[in-house]
Amino acid sequence: MTTFDMLQILGYVFNILGLLICIGGLTLARRPERRVLGRSLAVLGFVIAATPLLLQLFGLVQPVPAGALPPN
Repeated sequence: MTTFDMLQILGYVFNILGLLICIGGLTLARRPERRVLGRSLAVLGFVIAATPLLLQLFGLVQPVPAGALPPN
């Protein structure tokens, strides 16, 4: 199993976890005394959710070639 395959499998976990952290942060940000903490958690959740895409974007994980196309 390549790192790209592992990243595809864990992508769902990163997305769901990041989404929950982001929603929790945005809920906290509604209170004026917790605004900075809430916004920080929302940004952290977004970064966690975008981790699989960012790893590919910065070249840390190389996608697997799709292979040759069948003849027409």
